[in-house]
Amino acid sequence: MFNQPQPIVLSPAFQDYLWGGRRLKSAYPQSNTDPLAEAWVLSNHPAGPSMLAGSTKTLPDYLAENPEALGERFQNAERFPLLVKLIDAAKPLSVQVHPGDAYALAHEGEPGKTEMWVVLDHEPGAFLYYGLQKSISKEELARRVEDDSLEEVLQPVKARRGDVFFIPAGTLHAIGAGMLIAEIQQNSNVTYRVYDYGRVGADGNPRPLHKAQALAVSTREATPLPAQPKKRQDGAEELARCPYFTVTRHTAPGSFRVTRDAFAALLVTETAGGLTLRYPAGSMPLRQYDCLLLPAGIGEIALECTSPFTALEIRP
Repeated sequence: MFNQPQPIVLSPAFQDYLWGGRRLKSAYPQSNTDPLAEAWVLSNHPAGPSMLAGSTKTLPDYLAENPEALGERFQNAERFPLLVKLIDAAKPLSVQVHPGDAYALAHEGEPGKTEMWVVLDHEPGAFLYYGLQKSISKEELARRVEDDSLEEVLQPVKARRGDVFFIPAGTLHAIGAGMLIAEIQQNSNVTYRVYDYGRVGADGNPRPLHKAQALAVSTREATPLPAQPKKRQDGAEELARCPYFTVTRHTAPGSFRVTRDAFAALLVTETAGGLTLRYPAGSMPLRQYDCLLLPAGIGEIALECTSPFTALEIRP
């Protein structure tokens, strides 16, 4: 008998980096990390795999047993393509950069890291660094990395709820203090730290920097500010489309289809209640920060609500 695919509700892996805060603690009381910097809500990465909610089974376990859930495009792929996080930055993250695929595979043994941010909330005055204000030479970049003056040429951008930042590999960037962000990225944990405000780690020593690697992969051209998405006629917004992922934001009742070609994911970033997901075999209520794997071939997915909500549809 054919079993109709079912949505898989995930429980995140938690990371306790020193810059983390406490905003996510109430959403995830099962977390014993303090601070709670990141919740890896959709992760097949060995550094922090997600779990199936209410189970001791990891997402890698589930996919090994059910490869058809990935869909025809990814069933025989070497790597799971996505990593989705919630990031609570009580303090600023380091200024950093991620390599592209060629450099990362050659030097780190895993893919590069193109990513995007959606600003979910922020404190007054919060800002982030997004690329460079102006184009600079390789020599100037190297000098500023050495004398800790890189911040002078980074592009500060004031935070606004709902803003979207697409960050190709090679873009210098940093999340500022007081920000809550959803991050969608390639399935990679390769980060080159360039500047860290002189902070020390848990061992009392300065956290390592990766200056040579950063200089090898950083883009030195001025970075244009990202154009913010506009709503389509159906009320949804396409936030990003690149070779690695496509992200659509839903803020009104509607539907979309998950075919046999590939899985999708759904992350609820905001709801006051009354949000229901309907699929061919049933329905389920959704809460804020729920993240679901929607197996390939599940069919029509409908979002119904009785109060405002925001959800991100994420496709590889």
